[in-house]
Amino acid sequence: MGEDIATPFEILEPRTVVSPFLFNSPHSGDCYPAEFLAMARLGLRDMRCSADLFVDQLFLGVVERGIPLMRAHFPRSFLDVNREPYELDPRMFEGRMPAFANTRSLRVTSGFGTIARYAGEGQEIYTRRIPVDEALRRIDHYYLPYHAALRHRLNAIQRQFSQAYLIDCHSMPSGGGRTARNPDVVLGDRFGTSCTPALMDFVETFLVGAGLVVARNQPYAGGFITEHYGNPVAGLNALQIEINRSLYMDESLQSLHSGAGLITGVLMDLADSLISLTAFSTPSLRFAAE
Repeated sequence: MGEDIATPFEILEPRTVVSPFLFNSPHSGDCYPAEFLAMARLGLRDMRCSADLFVDQLFLGVVERGIPLMRAHFPRSFLDVNREPYELDPRMFEGRMPAFANTRSLRVTSGFGTIARYAGEGQEIYTRRIPVDEALRRIDHYYLPYHAALRHRLNAIQRQFSQAYLIDCHSMPSGGGRTARNPDVVLGDRFGTSCTPALMDFVETFLVGAGLVVARNQPYAGGFITEHYGNPVAGLNALQIEINRSLYMDESLQSLHSGAGLITGVLMDLADSLISLTAFSTPSLRFAAE
């Protein structure tokens, strides 16, 4: 059951890899399978509110600078790879749930598990329960290959440079109304556990120097990807970057505005600085010296 996306994800490879970084955009996918849309009560616009629209485009320039960029083409409302593989809400499915499913995590109870119950502002996605087999099919065809490729690429970078640094790229609503405006950028390192403190310090200092309002770990400390791949003791570092959507897009029209060029310039200057820090030396030593 289900219609597969021909290319669920891709890793854009530079001609020559020049530094131990991998940028990842797991929520910018905007290809919606027809069968998924047929199951949904929501229109495309509402489901796109859950996506990190255009984030992959903001970071696309890292590839020409010598850094790989991984991105999903399937949407977050269809399948969320920034969750455990089997965070599933039994209220959403018909059929027998696998015994190993995590049905009680906070993400599941809030409606945002591996197969999300809600999109946008807490709106139900589906018209009815969906077969458990469909959820497992999505995990087998999309989730597991995505993470296998991500892990393989990080391991290759670590073999080449002795360290690997994953920058997990996301966006957040601007807030406003009853909700206080979010900062320009939120950096998440799982409260100091997913990457070397020197990387967090460097990125924060750079972005503040560029005139942005930056917060650490509040309200976003990093999801499954940051937590799962970040292991500084083993030479694997993961840092999540959340960018305020108002900096680059009109949230109501779901389209880029003139600010996109400005924030892209800042992000590429950051990438250039990270490359220069780690060029021709052990990155952990170079960061420690800063």
